[in-house]
Amino acid sequence: MAQKLGHLSRGVRPPSSSACPPLHKPQFTAVIIGEDDTVYNGGVFKLEIEIPERYPFQPPAVRFLTKIYHPNIDTAGRICLDVLKMPPSGGWRPAHNLSTILTSIRLLMQAPNPDDPLMTDIADEYRFRKSQFEATAREWTKQFAMEKVCSENIGKEKAGLSGKLPKKN
Repeated sequence: MAQKLGHLSRGVRPPSSSACPPLHKPQFTAVIIGEDDTVYNGGVFKLEIEIPERYPFQPPAVRFLTKIYHPNIDTAGRICLDVLKMPPSGGWRPAHNLSTILTSIRLLMQAPNPDDPLMTDIADEYRFRKSQFEATAREWTKQFAMEKVCSENIGKEKAGLSGKLPKKN
């Protein structure tokens, strides 16, 4: 497992996402940045990834920590995605890795699957009232994935926790 996690530590990451896996812990946080051409544009979406003892023979448990308006992601952040499920109903394979998972989630954000939803009301809205879905998804992105992140970073900068060295007088 350390070798597979090390793959991400060496900078081999899918575009618009990153993971900071501690090699000795089975749980860590990843971030996906909303793509420019999507309703999630500019949002910073945090995910929790938990690596099971049987990895890579069992998929990691992944959930969104940031609220997101999406037919395949429920209010607890659980994700309905084939690659996160065991066969025979799912598409997980031991050859998959964390980069594959983050890329698959990013692609799901670009193209929701209303035929396999966790949130049927949002799936119906996506199918039949797409402009309403897009407006709500943009609003949630602005409310939960932008403003909160910006204010947290401003607070960290004021407290000297931004990771930047303070300017010398």
